Amino acid sequence: MYYFCAMNIVEISKVLANDTRVRILRWLKDPVANFPPHQDIDHFDDGVCVGYIQDKAGLSQSTISTYLTAMQNAQLVIPTRHGKWTYYKRNEPVIEAYIETLKAEL
Repeated sequence: MYYFCAMNIVEISKVLANDTRVRILRWLKDPVANFPPHQDIDHFDDGVCVGYIQDKAGLSQSTISTYLTAMQNAQLVIPTRHGKWTYYKRNEPVIEAYIETLKAEL
């Protein structure tokens, strides 16, 4: 179980203060329903390719990369490399701990 101090809560909350980043987390919660099947791998075990996230969000590659980096720095997503591609999935233990800490602290 992760433990969050007030600083962690604020940092994660800052990341979640952006509608697109929240939508990305929502989409990653059920990648099968929200993204097309991967062409190079036949599963979502390692997450979703950045290109698919970019296409769904309708934003530039640089913007999506910046968003995903912020989410990764807050430990909300886990990146996995496959060759030149990076795949992202939710970090469920961190998300659950954040929610539980909010419930307990607020």
